[in-house]
Amino acid sequence: MAAPQPAPPWTLTPGQRIERKQLHAEFGGRTQGGIGPSSRSPNVFIFTDPIAGEKHGYFDGWMPDGLFHYSGEGQYGDQRLMSGNASILNHKAEGRALRVFQSARGIVTYLGQFEVDEDQPWYEADAPETGGGPLRRVIVFRLRPVDATVQPPQTSLARLLLDAPPANHPVLEMPLEQHNTERTFVNPAREVYEAERKEASLVQALADYLRNKDHTVGRQQILPAGETRPLYTDLYDHNLKLLVEAKGSVTRENLRMAIGQLADYGRFLPDATRAILLPTRPARQDLIELAHDQGIVIIWPEGEGYSSSSKDIAL
Repeated sequence: MAAPQPAPPWTLTPGQRIERKQLHAEFGGRTQGGIGPSSRSPNVFIFTDPIAGEKHGYFDGWMPDGLFHYSGEGQYGDQRLMSGNASILNHKAEGRALRVFQSARGIVTYLGQFEVDEDQPWYEADAPETGGGPLRRVIVFRLRPVDATVQPPQTSLARLLLDAPPANHPVLEMPLEQHNTERTFVNPAREVYEAERKEASLVQALADYLRNKDHTVGRQQILPAGETRPLYTDLYDHNLKLLVEAKGSVTRENLRMAIGQLADYGRFLPDATRAILLPTRPARQDLIELAHDQGIVIIWPEGEGYSSSSKDIAL
């Protein structure tokens, strides 16, 4: 059996297009998938499709830090630094060039040569399993251009981060009508559940009620230090300093989730009173006691107004 021919010298320049089959025929590497380390040439080929990836919570592309962020491989379960992911992380030690292409099938466009950032080569983010499965850990590599030209941020997440507040002030006030949610940047392909529609309706009704009482209401976008996916509160009443998380049904699971969310948001709004907005008063007293034990009040619509589980909160 004849030995494979050595790869020709690399001649592609950024912006040049080539059929993926031809690329692998000349330089080796896997013909499918997003990461293709080659055994025939000192290269690791990376293929990215930002439009398709964004639908599944992968926001590959140029970020405000001037680096190209690329989500690792692994469709199910937490991603690990193995196989193609390890070939990216270790490309320098193995003497390989990272070569990034836009698109993954047919004609692909060469974006240029990159290298992993020495200070922070990768970070973790949340994204769903392929097919809309449960959320899991994904690895996002930070790639520094070698001969590629830095481009303006293009993905919706990158544009949001471009306008993000400084790290020492991670809270950004937002109008209630801006409908971004955490799902927007973690699992954007997932359908909106009926419970979420109920939550949105509850929040809007409470906001209308409070505004009719001349209260100023809004919400916050929170970007914790080291995170690349923002958090969003449901409603904040500036007059009462009331931080509200809404749930569409009165279940223990929903209350537990709301308690956790309020604990997360409340770290950045330490002076706020925390409240869970429900469609009705919990019939089980233990659920009210659970909330009170965490320093949280429960509010619900009643008649033409709202009632509270604490006499200290009057809406």
